[in-house]
Amino acid sequence: MGLLLSRVVLARLRRSGLVSRWAVIRAAGGVVVVASTSVGAYAASLMLPLTPGTASFVHRAIAVLLLLCATVFAARLAAATVERYALRSDGSGMFGSIFLNITRLVVFVVGVLVILQTLGISITPLLTALGVGGLAVALALKDTLANLFSGIHLIAAKYIRGGDYVRMDSGEEGYVVDITWRHTSLRQLPDNLILVPNARLATAVLTNYHEPQRGLRVSVPVGVSHDSDLEVVERVTVEVAREVMREVPGGDPDFEPWGWFSAFGSSSIDFTVYLRASEFSHQYPIRHAFVKRLHARYRREGIEIPFPIQTLRWEGDGQAGDLLPPQRNDRRTRTP
Repeated sequence: MGLLLSRVVLARLRRSGLVSRWAVIRAAGGVVVVASTSVGAYAASLMLPLTPGTASFVHRAIAVLLLLCATVFAARLAAATVERYALRSDGSGMFGSIFLNITRLVVFVVGVLVILQTLGISITPLLTALGVGGLAVALALKDTLANLFSGIHLIAAKYIRGGDYVRMDSGEEGYVVDITWRHTSLRQLPDNLILVPNARLATAVLTNYHEPQRGLRVSVPVGVSHDSDLEVVERVTVEVAREVMREVPGGDPDFEPWGWFSAFGSSSIDFTVYLRASEFSHQYPIRHAFVKRLHARYRREGIEIPFPIQTLRWEGDGQAGDLLPPQRNDRRTRTP
């Protein structure tokens, strides 16, 4: 019966997609065969001519197996419930394996205590010993417990969520992958993994680039010649920025880019353009496409991006204090 339920009934439900929605069916996978075998063994023991001692031993062993099956089933069901609730309340796709592990641990501890009580072993001295020894364990595992409670605090307070791009004041940065009982996993843009202790992350000055919204404003500095028509420069630059927002993946097509002239530089008039990326990592292809398109458009429009210029005061053979005309600091090497 167990094989029939496991390989036929549950297999069809799995193909129909109900397993992914019903946590009870998922939790029953693999437990049905053991539980059915235990029930069959108990029914057989009632019919076989066993001695009272053998029958008592068999019944206790079957009871332990059934309790183990119930414990595994309850742990899976509780973990699935926590996962479902966390996904519904968070929506980020990360619920922190720390909560799942704690849920499973609590259920297994309760199951073991029930099994011991069923076998006639008093659990009161055991609980007393655990309570006294817990103080020594807490002192020995001070750092581990600090990381554990810091991880719980990070998830409960929702300072960071799965998929958020964060940067610590010490320089570590990356996408949040998971929060375990000891550390938080950060995936860098080059796909390297950083493991940060939870206690350190909880006390760090943290910048979350996905809060309060995932979009990111991208600023690109531009410099044009002092002889340029600034009205034309502003119009052309904003037109190129709009094209980038509409055509480059990762740009925000509803965002209206703008630019501000900021200062008279030594060799150019400084201009800052503001665009918007839908995600932290999308800012790099947006910058890349904008610089390429703006450079080509400036060439067609005749807008000059100047080289650095220096004004020299000549005090040689000529009259002291004479000024030379501005000279371009354009040092180029010929390539063979």
